[in-house]
Amino acid sequence: MRVMKLGNRPDTFFSSGPVRSVSTDLATDMQILVDGCLFRLHKFPLLSKCMWLQALCVESGDGGAVELPAFPGGAEAFEACAKFCYGVAVTIGPHNVVAVRCAAARLGMSEAADRGNLAVKLDAFLSSCLLRRWKDALAVLRSTRSYVALCEELGVTARCVDAVAALVVPDPNGDAFGAAPANSSSPPWWARDISELGVDLYWRVMVAVKATGTVHGKAIGDALKAYARRWLPVATKNHHAVERTGGGTANAERATKNHRLLVEKIVSLLPAERNAVSCGFFLKLLKAANILGASPASKAELTRRAASQLEDANVSDLLIPAATSCAGGTLYDVDAVVTILEEFALRQAAASGSPEGSPARAGRHRRSRSAESGELEGARRSTSMAAVSHGAMVRVGRLVDGFLAVVAKDARTPLDKMIAVAEAVPDFARPEHDDLYRAIDTYLMAHPEMDKSSRKKLCRVLNCRKLSEKASMHAAQNELLPLRVVVQVLFFENARAAGHGNRVSAGFPGDGGDVSALVGRPRTTEEDSKDEQSPAAAGSVAADGDWSVEGLRRAASRVATLKMRLEEEDDEAFVHRTRAALARSASSRVAAAAGRSKRMLSRLWPTSRTFT
Repeated sequence: MRVMKLGNRPDTFFSSGPVRSVSTDLATDMQILVDGCLFRLHKFPLLSKCMWLQALCVESGDGGAVELPAFPGGAEAFEACAKFCYGVAVTIGPHNVVAVRCAAARLGMSEAADRGNLAVKLDAFLSSCLLRRWKDALAVLRSTRSYVALCEELGVTARCVDAVAALVVPDPNGDAFGAAPANSSSPPWWARDISELGVDLYWRVMVAVKATGTVHGKAIGDALKAYARRWLPVATKNHHAVERTGGGTANAERATKNHRLLVEKIVSLLPAERNAVSCGFFLKLLKAANILGASPASKAELTRRAASQLEDANVSDLLIPAATSCAGGTLYDVDAVVTILEEFALRQAAASGSPEGSPARAGRHRRSRSAESGELEGARRSTSMAAVSHGAMVRVGRLVDGFLAVVAKDARTPLDKMIAVAEAVPDFARPEHDDLYRAIDTYLMAHPEMDKSSRKKLCRVLNCRKLSEKASMHAAQNELLPLRVVVQVLFFENARAAGHGNRVSAGFPGDGGDVSALVGRPRTTEEDSKDEQSPAAAGSVAADGDWSVEGLRRAASRVATLKMRLEEEDDEAFVHRTRAALARSASSRVAAAAGRSKRMLSRLWPTSRTFT
């Protein structure tokens, strides 16, 4: 720490209770009251260097003490200025230079009063010494918080901000860009030091750092993360404390304003580079913005930035706590996630050049004209973004399904919001629907009061073709699912089983290949005799044997008949029969392919039937 000594005379100031004076042979002829302390001094050394005291003495005359109300720096700063007037040695350093400089400005100790006055010397000390050293410059900058208005008027704050920003560029360890090594997750060397600044000073320093153009966006992002880690938990904790205790109206409003300002300033400093800040950090800021009540513009910016890197997020990042005023009292802000997914779909549509026909918009409910215009505006903003890869889209699909599995446990999550989140992801982003099925199953268990139509509405987002064998087995025995979904699961599971046996199935279910094999109903003698007497039956045998086009058409016709029967039939006995059929179907797939084909034929046509 650098210091400057002014004057060379010994210190002859002494204190006697609240009175301070100077020991000389001459009697004092001037009394000055500063911050409750009475100074008994001499007019000549003071008035020769302090223009303001000259004016005060003329106004007050020769009677009484001259009072200096709200004096910057208090009695200590005034005493330092008085010692300079007497030529007494006084030490100036980073800890008191701002206070003494403000006091000198108030007293009018400028070049107009006397050549080589205190103000000029302090300015020279700041420029030539203190503002050229990192620690000293930060200490001086922090001390300006006590005299905000006067430091702004004198330009001290601006000089300190520029000096700190200029010192950020050269790294003491040789990094010319002020950043940590590329493979390091630690913030740059200067980030922790400036994190102790107040939000206003920090914002000004970071703006100046970005204006230099020599610091990488990654270093800016790491510095913002360090500052958010330092202050956002404190702000959130204080905000909750104010809400619990109620507090005074003025205090609550002031605290809310400061908290909101903190988030908005951080958002305004986010670097423009895509990978400078992680998606998780954007979403954490969005959580804080929800809790602290940040402006809609800040939330919209965070939503836009999070959507641009959504494939890098995880489920915990999307669990944004709902605001206190959130309708329905849900635990998480589902609307915020829907907005992020809509922005993500818009950016993808804009990058692919087809905003109207994007996969994410397919199957969506009709939206208001204002919402559509907002989406088009977002698409225009996103035209410069490149479309993410298929793998990234798959990661987004898994992310959304994981989020659905969590919010489905909340009994207060509305059905329409659940469906909106599920439909926000295009179908090709979900190669499998197992995770989506688990989320739907969880939601059905958490909402046992749902009626039949609501269950059907929810299950429309599920594609039974994309369920794995394990998920299909579970779904076939799930009593919470609508009957139509159970039938679809059985249908596609048996079709897949047929494919495993190297049999081409044109959408017809079953290892046995017959409706009776699926529903567990044995064929009657009358049906057998009708089939034997019918020429079409013989044709179907030949067709099914070689799977010709005509035979596949007849199979599709039987499937349609099956679907009609299943839609009409809604009894528990049927459900039990179909589930038992699936169990038999699953166990039969462990047999050899040759034996399987023989069993399929025997179930299609009883052994008593003869062929001619």
